[in-house]
Amino acid sequence: MTKHEPESADELLDAVGPAFGKLRRSSLLEVDNPISQKDLGRTLVLNIVLEAEQRGTGEVTVGAVAEHLGVDPSVASRMVSDCISAGHLVRAASQQDGRRTVLHLSPEGEELMARFRRHQRSAFEQITADWPQQERVEFARLMLKYVAAQEALRRGATA
Repeated sequence: MTKHEPESADELLDAVGPAFGKLRRSSLLEVDNPISQKDLGRTLVLNIVLEAEQRGTGEVTVGAVAEHLGVDPSVASRMVSDCISAGHLVRAASQQDGRRTVLHLSPEGEELMARFRRHQRSAFEQITADWPQQERVEFARLMLKYVAAQEALRRGATA
């Protein structure tokens, strides 16, 4: 049986959703220094904290994690507690409101995220190894543009 490749613009656009679904369901390829399934899940939370710290966009609370991931606060609380138990996150008093608890990456969390980013880069390079360099760079540019547009929509929906 021959696999049908989308040809028309409509077929290509219809195929995007299922393609993203396949990406979400698959773990990254086995590349150097693989990330465990458990740590792969933890990177969802750690990435929210890391990006907020890098952008200087304020303090991250469990509530912010829940909102960003679109999950119930109790689910986010369990995810955060798991990251704390694993030594990747630490709780601290808010500098803006001492009654609030905020999250920061521990040195171990910073190392996991650095390793995860290296792993992602390695997987991208392995997956696209036979692509022309121009296509690899263009795909990366368009993916970043897509993610930025998605973030803008999300911020608009919560504003």
